[in-house]
Amino acid sequence: MGNTRWLDRSQPQTLYYGNILLYFNAAWWLLDMLFGAAFFALLALWALFAGLGIANEKRLGYWGGVVLAVLNLLMLLDLLFVGGAGSLGLLLNLVFGAALLALLLHPMSRSYERIWFKKLR
Repeated sequence: MGNTRWLDRSQPQTLYYGNILLYFNAAWWLLDMLFGAAFFALLALWALFAGLGIANEKRLGYWGGVVLAVLNLLMLLDLLFVGGAGSLGLLLNLVFGAALLALLLHPMSRSYERIWFKKLR
């Protein structure tokens, strides 16, 4: 555990900023958890582990981050269209959720992940 890192500046900027957005989402979900939504604690832990996996070039961390970004975007779209809540905060969350998914699935991020990330065992 001595060489575990939280961020890796040598990764492409798309992957690096996607990693930062994962940590940013985790911080917001922890705040949501403090206000009574225990479900967000699971999302925050998932985002932290995905961020750590990406920073340490683990393929499972990368794909965990992609799945989390998709679920986050689906939840936000459900709130927007089905829930009928169209607040400015929700729209900002949608922008950041779409940006996270776009950064993780960007061709530069995908190429780096395919070449350098450790295989699943």
